[in-house]
Amino acid sequence: MWIKVNEWCDRHLTQQQKVLLLSFVIGLLSGFAALLLHSLIAFFQRLVSSYLSITHINWIYLVLPIVGIMITALIVRYIIKDNIQHGITRVLYAISRKGGKIRGHNTWSSMFTSAITIGFGGSVGAEAPIVFTGSAIGSNLGKAFRMDTKTLTLLIGCGAAGAVAGIFKAPIAGLVFTVEVLMIDLTMSSLLPLLISSITATSLTYIFTDASVMFTYQPSHDIFSLELSHIPNFVIFGIFCGLISLYFIKMSGICEKTFARLKKHFYAKILIGGSLLSILIFFFPSLYGEGYQTITLILNGRTTDDFNAMMNGSFFAGYERYLFIYVALVILLKVIATSATTGAGGVGGIFAPTLFLGALCGLLATYCFNKYGNGAVVTSDVFALLGMAGLMSGVMHAPLTGIFLIAELTGGYKLMLPLMIVSVCSYLTIKIFVPHSIYANQLARQGILLTHHTDHTVLTLMNLDLVIDKEIDTVSPDMYLGELVRALSNSHNSVLAVTRPDGGIIGEVDVRNIRHIIFRTELYQKFQVSQIMSSPKAILSINDPMNDVMDIFEKTHAEHLPVEDENKVLKGYITREKMYSMYRKMVADLSEE
Repeated sequence: MWIKVNEWCDRHLTQQQKVLLLSFVIGLLSGFAALLLHSLIAFFQRLVSSYLSITHINWIYLVLPIVGIMITALIVRYIIKDNIQHGITRVLYAISRKGGKIRGHNTWSSMFTSAITIGFGGSVGAEAPIVFTGSAIGSNLGKAFRMDTKTLTLLIGCGAAGAVAGIFKAPIAGLVFTVEVLMIDLTMSSLLPLLISSITATSLTYIFTDASVMFTYQPSHDIFSLELSHIPNFVIFGIFCGLISLYFIKMSGICEKTFARLKKHFYAKILIGGSLLSILIFFFPSLYGEGYQTITLILNGRTTDDFNAMMNGSFFAGYERYLFIYVALVILLKVIATSATTGAGGVGGIFAPTLFLGALCGLLATYCFNKYGNGAVVTSDVFALLGMAGLMSGVMHAPLTGIFLIAELTGGYKLMLPLMIVSVCSYLTIKIFVPHSIYANQLARQGILLTHHTDHTVLTLMNLDLVIDKEIDTVSPDMYLGELVRALSNSHNSVLAVTRPDGGIIGEVDVRNIRHIIFRTELYQKFQVSQIMSSPKAILSINDPMNDVMDIFEKTHAEHLPVEDENKVLKGYITREKMYSMYRKMVADLSEE
């Protein structure tokens, strides 16, 4: 069927028209995926809600999260048989290293397993899985229509934009997220497809749900009037959000490394992580699930009794004086609960935890500013919104996404200037300590992260394996000069590699360096290769990032360098001329509109 559809499209549509049509279809499918994910989460939550009490201690909290993680981990291990965690990081990896190709099962696997994890109380969000799902939809549709790598990357961006726009009813945020986080270049050729996907997914969500924004609340007063006395508070709060973002990223890394040590102990990892999560939720029920109910409570809370409702079902319930301590502890423990969920085998993302933490930070800041501030009264709803934007800007290194997402989630466009102040301050603070977002840290350390810098992007996209000349001739170190001359006469290369029996390179013979003896037949049985070979100026590994390869060429002034595989076996040679030729071609391709 796809062959006939492709043939029809090739006859009747231009390349640009095909991309625009695909972006519309991707928007529709991403929007449906977002609706389906919301429905699945609601189904599982209704399934377990009958066991929960609002006013009493819920002992069932000690069981539900473990059950959800166990079911999820078993499905992933025995049915999906692939690692589907860290969805957005995997999208970035697919763009930078897989030519935009994402496996077909990712169009449903992350969505279904995250619904189970969250429905049973996993302290994660559904947004990263739905972004992974939308990106997989874009990638697989692009593959079906035989799109090139550049177009495939754009369609992945369309899927991600549609997913974010659909799940949040936020088309601008979907577009900006794709540009900021996935590093999709916003050019005239990419703007229209991204917009089409975002608008289509959002419209679909509005058709099947009500027309309200995600977080409905009644402002306590005219929160949109910016007073000069508030600006210092906004700056201080932005820096505070940056520091909390730093804590989030660092603690997540520590927890992830801890659970990585249990990689070979499947059931022990589930038991340890699930038990830790269950205990945290038992003492702090606010950590249960995505946390959107707590955000809504903070946005609409007006009195102390309203905020005390957060402590319902916990040992803190009824003790008003402990509210500040409770909120502070939840802020510190949320990242551990999120890491325990994913570390134990659950599937989910950090979008919702970031918004949740931001709202709590806003409530904490409100208390501090009103008690110890400069006399300017602030309200929790204002700083909850600002905190959500600030944490997103810091954790994800995406200030524009934070600004527009919060504005669209709440309809609070008039709060734009305070959102900008807090987001920028948070972003500038976190950049001092961590140069990359929580999604990109691991890829950046490996040198395979795409950025908006054309030269770096080209080097990242260049695959070392593509520029290697694998037609090499090898000789042994104990070969005599006469045999070497015969090998040279039958070779098209000016350099012969000298290798060990196991295939590893120990030297090389450059014909230009042995001209003075190559025609002296009386020496053919007196010299061996080991006596006339030279050492390579450097030996490259097949996994070396291209920017490192270029640096090595510049430092050694070499014209050619050998490349070994993971087993230290000679793979071939890379020449300076071929490498720079491909580099110039890719720069030209990326520059085309």
